[in-house]
Parts: sequence; C-alpha cells; structure tokens
Amino acid sequence: MASVLSLARSPLGRLLGAAGRREQIRRLRGNSGAASSDSKENDSTQESTGERDVKRLLEEAASFEDDVPKKGDEAWATSPYPKGAVVRNQGLHSLRPLVDPKETSVILFPGQGTQYVGMGKDLTRFPAARYLFKEASQILGYDLLKLCKEGPSQKLNRTEFAQPAILVCSLAALEMLKEERPSVIENCIATAGFSLGELTALVFAEVLSFAKAVKLVKIRGEAMQAAAEMYKGAMVTVLYGPDSQLGFACKRAKEHAASLGVEEPYCGIANYLFPHCKIVAGSEEAIKFLEDNKTEFKLKRLKRLPVSGAFHTPHMAPAVHVFRKALNKVPLQDPVLAVHSNYDGKIYKGAEHVRRQLPKQILAPVKWEQTLHILYERPADVDFPNTFECGPGTKFRSSAQLES
Repeated sequence: MASVLSLARSPLGRLLGAAGRREQIRRLRGNSGAASSDSKENDSTQESTGERDVKRLLEEAASFEDDVPKKGDEAWATSPYPKGAVVRNQGLHSLRPLVDPKETSVILFPGQGTQYVGMGKDLTRFPAARYLFKEASQILGYDLLKLCKEGPSQKLNRTEFAQPAILVCSLAALEMLKEERPSVIENCIATAGFSLGELTALVFAEVLSFAKAVKLVKIRGEAMQAAAEMYKGAMVTVLYGPDSQLGFACKRAKEHAASLGVEEPYCGIANYLFPHCKIVAGSEEAIKFLEDNKTEFKLKRLKRLPVSGAFHTPHMAPAVHVFRKALNKVPLQDPVLAVHSNYDGKIYKGAEHVRRQLPKQILAPVKWEQTLHILYERPADVDFPNTFECGPGTKFRSSAQLES
C-alpha cells in the first residue's frame, strides 16, 4: 500500500514540508485551545468554569461584523456584545499556512448514499487503483470491484457493502488525482470526509493503514446494518425556508410514531448540510409522517436517501460499542495534515483524540455545514483554496464549487 500511504508525504514540502506542516498543526491546536494534559491542569487553576463558559458562548455566537455604523443614518445600530468582546471567527479552527491560498488544496471525501452501480469502472486504468480493489477484495472475501461495476443495486445499497465500496472507490479516485494532478496532493493543507468519508480522510492523512481501514469499515458497516435491522428507520433530505417549522415537524413526527406503537420512536436532524438543508433521520413511521405532511410544516422538498437505517441517531447506539471495541485494537498515528472531525468540525489533535472521538459520530449528527464554515470562512478579499471531491457522485457540489 505504498501508493496510498505515501500520498500525504509528497513535497507539501514545496509549501511547508512535513515537519513544517506538523508544526503548523501543533500551533493551531494551541491557538484553538487544544493543549496537553499538563497545560489543561494549569488552565483549570487560572480560569474558572464560568469564564470558560462565557468565552465559549461568545466564540459560538453570531459575529455581527457589520455592527459598526458607517454612515449617519446607520447610527441607530447597536451590538449585543459589550465593547471589546471578541467576535466569532470560525477560521481560527482551521490550518491557514502563510502562502497564497490559491496554491493550496483541500480534499473532501463523500459518505454513504453516494454509491451507484457502475462506480469505479473508470478508475481501473490506474494500476494503484486496481491494487486497492484487489487487496480490499481479499480482506472482504468477495469481489468488490465486480459489485461496484455490476451490482445489483439492492446489494450495493446495503450498509455492510456500501461502506467498503465507497471507501475503496474514494481512495482509488485519490490515486487518479495523484497521477493526473500530483500538485493537488503535494499542496493539500486539510481534509475532511462526510460520515464514512471521515475514515477515508484518516487513511489519506496516514492515521491508519488502508488494510486496517477496510477491516474497520467492514465492522462498522455490519454493526450499523445490524442496528438498522433492530430499529426500522429511514433518512430524508429536507429543503426548507425561513418560515418552515422543521423542529416542530420532527416533534410531531416522533409523537405520531409513538401513537402507532413504535418502540423508541425518534425523528431529528442527522446531518447539517448547508443553510435551509438538513438530513432528517428517524423511525420509518416518523419519516413517512414528514413526507405526508410537508405542506403543513412549510417544508419545500423531501427526498429519501438510499440507505438502510436511521444513521447518526440514537438508533445506532448498538453499533457504537462494536466499532469502539474494534478501533481500540487498531494502531493509530498522528495525522500528517489537518483532518476535520464530523463531531464538531474542528481538527483532530492527535491519534488518541481520533480514538476517543471517531466512534461518537456514528451516533451524533454530522456537522458538515459547521465544518465548511471552519474551512472556508475568511475576509472577502482573501482567496479560497482549491477544493477537490474524491469519491463516487458529486454530493458536495450542491453546497460548494468544487474542482472535478
């Protein structure tokens, strides 16, 4: 697996170098409050719990950068913050090397729901990509490339098959990018993945090996499929407007499912995609209620996802224990570039942080919208990094302008 494991070691060199990049990440972690256990003890003696709570509330609040009057007729505008309060800047939680952003790149990896019959067939012209499919097939015990190319879709859409397929197709696409545009790999400063895609990002950042990742994803997919069969659930993308009542709709949907005798009914946001677009997951009866009553709650559009359960909800609790137990047996390395967590959008601090936090995202909502804010929030006169999506489908293009 030298080809995949060496991806992030190439001369990002030209910008920072491997050692320089690690130092940048260490400084960023220090700036964003990621300190060692010793420093945490010192902090606890210097700063009261109340002060930390106030700082957190201010950091996560709206920025109101336009609150300073620029003309006389704007003098009525006032800020909700005391004079001198620090306004929010999500960009402080991302790596920003002192180089032209146009010379850097960010690589994103998709998650479950992007699979389709025929994916990966255009990637097999690259020897490294063929090797990935071959090695994965040996680990999984079935011909993964054949499943990706020929289906059937009913099998490919099952969680235990979809997750390994998407992982390997995404890394195969990364090999294509390495061959065709090597500078993108060399100059990558950050990576993130949507749900399952976070494991792909961790392979790219050399936190775990390809073989270990395939085994982990196999266990993850099987555990989540088993949980899905315990609780019949579904997921739906919801487009809504400022006058919509999505929260109330979810509450009513849960009550409806309970009235039908559903055990442990649930309905809530599972993925934050972008403003006025969320993925809602829950009991099958609750999701059906949303679809049948969308007009009542002023929901614009609902579209079912091709998944077999209510992922990123309490229904996945049985899978968390299984995945955490497997993850604890896998050796992990510190990331060689910034990897953003689905759990809060911020950069992983190191291998042990990954070990603690990665299982949580099976149960918790994916904070994708928040992650994009952290990656891209910047002054109007500052350029964006080039962004690339590696994997099946074009899921992210609905919320960002990405390179092909």
